[in-house]
Amino acid sequence: MHKLTHKVSLLMIVLTALTFSGCSSKKPKTDVGAIPSAADADVNALGDSDSGRAAGLQTIHFDYDSYILTGETRRILEQNTALLKEKGNLNIQIEGHCDERGGIQYNIALGEKRANAVRRFLIDNGIPGERVTTISFGKERPINPASNEEAWNQNRRANFVVTSQ
Repeated sequence: MHKLTHKVSLLMIVLTALTFSGCSSKKPKTDVGAIPSAADADVNALGDSDSGRAAGLQTIHFDYDSYILTGETRRILEQNTALLKEKGNLNIQIEGHCDERGGIQYNIALGEKRANAVRRFLIDNGIPGERVTTISFGKERPINPASNEEAWNQNRRANFVVTSQ
């Protein structure tokens, strides 16, 4: 019985350590598809495109239930790519967001697809992948808390956060 108690205690220590590992001050390396916790987002943020303080980078918006880059989003992303090439010292995090409709897990996955579509566009257009991380907030961080079409259009987005200069 003593061995079992010892194993359970060790398991509890490991689980506790894993639970609180997102609370460290170090920013983890984010791979494509990885979804860091909200506690890891905005670490060392120097500005974001939602507030207009991301070195000229612009937020893009998506159609309902889509992560497809439209002609308008591609035009904005081309401008963002040019800025990132000009300012080769900027590192960014792309945040994928959704509107309030749909479940939490569905929207986390959709937000991840949105952020990764933007990241892939930037990489395909010459931005080194190590300069761009992604995170999905799903429907958890709406820019407009209203529950109508206008708000939903604003909330379906990928915004840019400058993480270092």
